[in-house]
Amino acid sequence: MIKILLYYKNEVLLFKKTLKYDIINRVNFMYGYIKGIITRITPKNIICENNGIGYLITVPNPYSYKEKNEYTIYTHQYVREDQIELYGFLKEEEKELFLKLISVSGIGPKSALSILATGSVREICEAIEARNDVYLRKFPGIGPKASQQIILDLKGKVSFEPSVISPASKLDDVCDALIALGYSKKEITKIISKLDASLEIADLIKLSLKLLTK
Repeated sequence: MIKILLYYKNEVLLFKKTLKYDIINRVNFMYGYIKGIITRITPKNIICENNGIGYLITVPNPYSYKEKNEYTIYTHQYVREDQIELYGFLKEEEKELFLKLISVSGIGPKSALSILATGSVREICEAIEARNDVYLRKFPGIGPKASQQIILDLKGKVSFEPSVISPASKLDDVCDALIALGYSKKEITKIISKLDASLEIADLIKLSLKLLTK
């Protein structure tokens, strides 16, 4: 009985070890974005339902969402040996800044979220480029050492580019299609306001292409 029990425990430990490395190597960055209905909001998380699955997503400001509304949430799956968590953002540039912030030595997801929950992407990027550590220190958990490290690691590597994604789901799809065709966000921003969201998606894409090739 003792031998069987030890063998069983060894198998479990081996399985856990294999699973751990499999998760780190294969699961990270699995989700680019999730489009779905918000079914629950808590002080730290939201649940976004897509095709019958409710995704628990940690976001900077949960109360910027509304229950029963549909959103496109840009996600990052954060994987460590003892932690797997899904982080989400309403704008793609917020996600990109989050990834840059957690690449800084000493800055984890919690600190990065606290920065994004209070400051706008434009303000944060401008503060980094201007070496404005006083602005960065106003965020919870960011002291003099952390603020200086953010500036040291990210100065010259961050820039603000407005999101071109419209709240209308049709325009979301049009933007995605144009980006897939190789057009930049800057190019799309110039023509997106000229589109009539009442048109079918196929017609919107055709019109977009005409405007972009003028």
